[in-house]
Amino acid sequence: MELIKELISFIIHIDVHLEEIIRDFGNWSYLILFAIVFVETGVVIFPFLPGDSLLFASGTLAAAMGAFDMWILIPVFLAAAILGDTMNYHIGHKVGTSIPPKSLLGRVVKKERMEAAEKFFNTHGGKTIVIARFMPFIRTFIPFVAGASKMNYSYFLLYNILGAVLWVFSCTLLGYFFGNIPIIKDNFSIVLILIIFISVVPAVIGAIKSKVGK
Repeated sequence: MELIKELISFIIHIDVHLEEIIRDFGNWSYLILFAIVFVETGVVIFPFLPGDSLLFASGTLAAAMGAFDMWILIPVFLAAAILGDTMNYHIGHKVGTSIPPKSLLGRVVKKERMEAAEKFFNTHGGKTIVIARFMPFIRTFIPFVAGASKMNYSYFLLYNILGAVLWVFSCTLLGYFFGNIPIIKDNFSIVLILIIFISVVPAVIGAIKSKVGK
């Protein structure tokens, strides 16, 4: 329970925690940011790590304090996002659909979720990879399912890169250009919560439609 509280605090007050990381680790902070995004996108059992809020807050601090160099920050996030999804894809490709239901992975990647994702792939194709980038939790799950579904890797990689570019540039630059506007700066935690909420709305609507359609 304590770990969950600390995680929620980290996400909601990520700007404060980022300042602490910068103060304590200096240029090594880039490596820490890389690791967070890489694990969030690359390991299917860690979908709860911050994504959109981390990018937005990092862009804000880059503008406000010069804490990060945008010419380094954006390539770091791009590399982490692309490599993370790539690893997740290959894990899914290797593991496939034969996941023991009682295993840790089986509790996260349930059979019905796999079937629903495969159906979504068949309907929407590669744009699924791009759309998922902007949806917390789902962006961690989709690359795994793409691999497990044996999606063509070249096809996956194309949309992986496109999705990463759109996600990283939009979230980081939004933070850079708008994060220091007084009303946003004074209500930063609320803004981050709104970003997360807006990101999960499409998934909630999709789930409701799926339930209603049955």
